[in-house]
Amino acid sequence: MTRRSSELFAAAQECIPGGVNSPVRAHRNVGGEPFFVGRAAGAKIWDVDGKEYIDYVGSWGPAILGHAAKVAVDAVQTAAARGLSFGIPNPLEVELAELICQWMPSVEKVRMVNSGTEATMSCIRLVRGFTGRDKVIKFDGCYHGHVDSLLVKAGSGALTHGSPDSAGVPKSFAELTISLPFNDVDLVRKTLNENKDEIAAVILEPIPANAGLYLTVLGKVIGGGLPVGAFGGRTEIMNRLSPDGPVYQAGTLSGNPLAMAAGLAQLRELERIDGWELLEKLGTTYEQLTRDAIAHAEIDITFHRIGSMFCLFFAPPSIVDLGGAKRSNLKNFAKFFHACLERGVYFAPSQFETGFISTAHTPDDIEATAKVVREALRSI
Repeated sequence: MTRRSSELFAAAQECIPGGVNSPVRAHRNVGGEPFFVGRAAGAKIWDVDGKEYIDYVGSWGPAILGHAAKVAVDAVQTAAARGLSFGIPNPLEVELAELICQWMPSVEKVRMVNSGTEATMSCIRLVRGFTGRDKVIKFDGCYHGHVDSLLVKAGSGALTHGSPDSAGVPKSFAELTISLPFNDVDLVRKTLNENKDEIAAVILEPIPANAGLYLTVLGKVIGGGLPVGAFGGRTEIMNRLSPDGPVYQAGTLSGNPLAMAAGLAQLRELERIDGWELLEKLGTTYEQLTRDAIAHAEIDITFHRIGSMFCLFFAPPSIVDLGGAKRSNLKNFAKFFHACLERGVYFAPSQFETGFISTAHTPDDIEATAKVVREALRSI
């Protein structure tokens, strides 16, 4: 903890609940106090005292081009000079909607909102309005924002109704949500059969591409680092939204020009540089080096990666659901986190959060990170 960060955290706790505006930032899962960021560029962040870190949080995903990517910053500056917000339709929201529909054939129409939580909340309301059904199936360990009806954990049995996973969520909300273990298709089929004509939707994370999707929920990555979310699907479903249909959904800042400009710039740049291929190459290199480090470790570790997303579980394989992940040794993770942080590498301050590689990470960054990971594992 740097001196200025410690001062800021003490001040923050006097006027912000827990000293943070999102719980995981408080470092309660790893101990100690959070550092405060002064600036960020590319794959690096600097705290308020000037210490540099290689960043694998990336604002929890949206910094896929790295921090302060020039194309996004330029787009935001141009848009801001024309007005910060209108509450009136603007051309950029049409362009971004067209791009999303073009990239995702299952999305025939899309509605912009301001966060992933707002998108899932609106999506659940829409599918209930479209189907005339109330129940929703979700899966243990999948996070869909802090929507009341989705903050539910599994009950005493896999097929029982869930119980609220947060104070302030009415029990009646939980009774409409069924939470099942992840990766158990037979149990999903059984649940659907036992609740015929009652299930409005099955929501899961990540979304399997071959599941015959009705609706897709998109989060912050489509906003280039600005607050944004979206949900979309077949025209006949989306047309149930107001003003065309009876399902009400609205937002003063939805489709605001800054988020639309940043999102368009980021997505177009990813397409221009073939960002997915680059991220896969960087991810492959990172995985190879990390697996080499794990091979020399004397503790149980399981490494998962898909594309630019990864997680190092301090638990034996295999991990295919929340139960497996919960076997992780949280004390070992906390030691690992702090050992990496001291050496200038910032991973998410929770065993159960994903790491993100950006197109701004260089092979040298990956090599340096692998060295730190090896040293950190040896220190445990």
